[in-house]
Amino acid sequence: MYRLARTGGSPELLRRLAQRAEGWAGILDGGGTVLQAVAGNARWPGHEAAGLAARAARELTARSAGSYALDTDECSALLLPLDRTPETDGAVLALVAPKPLPGGLSTLMADAVMPLALSWASESLERKRRRVDLAESRGREAVLHLLMTGQLSIAHQVAGALRPKLPDPVRVCVVECSGGQRDEVARICTDVSGGRTWIVRCPVYARHLILIVPADGEAEAEGPEGGRALGPAVAGLVDDCVVGVSEEVRLPDTATAYQQAFHALAVARGLPGRHARFGAAPEPALVAGAVGARWADALLAPLLAHLPRRSQDPGSQELSATVASWLAFSSHATQHLKIHRNTLAARLKLVGELLGLDLNRVSDQAAVDLALRIRATPALHRSGPAGPATPEDLDTVLRAPGVQDWAVQQLRILAQAGPMAEETLRTWLRCEAQLSPTAAELGISVPGARKRLTRLEALLCRSLLQTPSARYDLWLAFRAVDLAA
Repeated sequence: MYRLARTGGSPELLRRLAQRAEGWAGILDGGGTVLQAVAGNARWPGHEAAGLAARAARELTARSAGSYALDTDECSALLLPLDRTPETDGAVLALVAPKPLPGGLSTLMADAVMPLALSWASESLERKRRRVDLAESRGREAVLHLLMTGQLSIAHQVAGALRPKLPDPVRVCVVECSGGQRDEVARICTDVSGGRTWIVRCPVYARHLILIVPADGEAEAEGPEGGRALGPAVAGLVDDCVVGVSEEVRLPDTATAYQQAFHALAVARGLPGRHARFGAAPEPALVAGAVGARWADALLAPLLAHLPRRSQDPGSQELSATVASWLAFSSHATQHLKIHRNTLAARLKLVGELLGLDLNRVSDQAAVDLALRIRATPALHRSGPAGPATPEDLDTVLRAPGVQDWAVQQLRILAQAGPMAEETLRTWLRCEAQLSPTAAELGISVPGARKRLTRLEALLCRSLLQTPSARYDLWLAFRAVDLAA
């Protein structure tokens, strides 16, 4: 019995008892609820045995008995309480066997109580630990979601019960692990950063860890605890681990830093050191100016003013968070938001109707993405009247000198790859970022088109094929350059 308890725990002990009794063995609580059960005889009606055991467990509890037996014409139920400890919580061992009972069954049952109680107590503690770990993981995931959607005060409130304290300013690292390594890599990241890093298991990509690293003077020190050294340190300590690191940002800009780290991750996959830092590049939202701010306000006004017809329908804030998540993660937004794909489709359809846009088109997606980023930049001046949200208004924003300089900087590096690189990107965007029609228009195979885009990812230092993707910035940059021409 002790050997079975060590190697297989309570399931193996119950299986041995059920086989010996040629019947049914289970653990029940005092109210008769079956917590775990095994049938040792395939012909034995398990639901009838469970019902008899549940009735006997309730009677044992009501009588506060040290043991109990309940007989019917065909079978007997024998019950013994497990040790009454907080871990066992009044659980009882029940055996239901057909008559006549095998010899020595009650003695065997009494011998099994002690190892079974120890196994059950250990397994109960492990279940509680897993529930605590899951609750903490979901709490951290919720804090990350609040940071991504700009709800900073609520994020601080939720994070107050967890450790460490949310840093500000920060760098964001995205760590890509091999399968099944995420928990171990999280422990290593905690050790390397001295426990100062906020670690979240990515709800979208099962192999990713998201690290929010303090970017203050101490975190930037050259050493194993430094924010600058965290990426190389983790990549050096864990085989097959790839790390992308963002620029230093303020905590409200965590969403921007995450996208930077994700783009750096795409570059790091092709580097020998398996880590990369996102290169300095201005955000289009920062160079859009007051004209861009007024355009974004006008474009998003129907969405921000939306009032749901029913209390259970999503409001403007929930719809904004949904479309922002979808623009960042595409279909993976269902995992990020914990909603069904039909719910996501219905919300996106409503957003498209409110804004008067076709969200299946990359051009309209890029417009909404830019508008949301501008809205998330509170420093922009919003003086003057807001005009109607028309395509010409977006073109006006893209003609601004700051945006023109940004577009030239985004596309300058393409000149190193020759005209084929620009043609591939323009064709891909014109085909709504779909590989099959892109390959057909270019006259190459789908794997060939994918290889071209993968090479361009390394050249641009941006992710294209995986979300978050640089497709929106590229579309805006090409449009701005075409307007200038």
